[in-house]
Amino acid sequence: MPAAQSQSDTFPRLLRRNASQMGGRPAIREKDLGIWQSWTWAEVHREVEDLAVGFASMGLKRGEKVVIVGDNRPRLYWAMTAAQYLGAIPVPLYQDSVAEEMKFVLEHAGARFAVVEDQEQVDKLMSLRDEVESLDALLYDNSRGMRHYDFPFLKPFEAVQEAGRAFAKENTGLLDQEVAATKGEDIAIMLYTSGTTGQPKGVMLSYDNVIKTAENGAEFEILSASEDVLAYLPMAWVGDNLFS
Repeated sequence: MPAAQSQSDTFPRLLRRNASQMGGRPAIREKDLGIWQSWTWAEVHREVEDLAVGFASMGLKRGEKVVIVGDNRPRLYWAMTAAQYLGAIPVPLYQDSVAEEMKFVLEHAGARFAVVEDQEQVDKLMSLRDEVESLDALLYDNSRGMRHYDFPFLKPFEAVQEAGRAFAKENTGLLDQEVAATKGEDIAIMLYTSGTTGQPKGVMLSYDNVIKTAENGAEFEILSASEDVLAYLPMAWVGDNLFS
């Protein structure tokens, strides 16, 4: 693999490249309660790698699926990339889907992990746990309303990152090995169709599919690293993965 390609043919390598080359520049912003919160590339890099090792400490393996459900929130994007660090495959779902619609995708994908935004999405997936045998762990971002949810399979985002930092001390080089093992031709993400003509169909896109198409779009629109991009499309739609 050419040296130049090795820095930009997967999302984990792209994140590492950006953190190295422009670590102090803003990578992502979110308006929360009327106040803009901002994270630099270096900060996003740390957040994602802590979560990736946290996933590893919980047993997430290469090729396994991680369902992502919620609005366009920074931590949900980070969860997608953290799964990719280990060669796992994120499967974003539409946040307004009812539990029964999510059940089909969970079973079809055989997802072991799910990362969701809030109590609403937690309740949907918890209602399916007895029916979806593959689902082992459920992580959540927003802890509002979750005080009395005491289940061993249910963990807050921060707790998994903390476990990751501890796990990393005993498993140095883990992420380097996993990132090196993933190639541009490998599956980056699995997106499901709307199901208007039957059951939804899982579309598997490689890193080459997504990154090269995004690069072509940026070149056509004459976009540079100085642009601001508004992520308004659903995370489960291919357009968000190409343009955001």
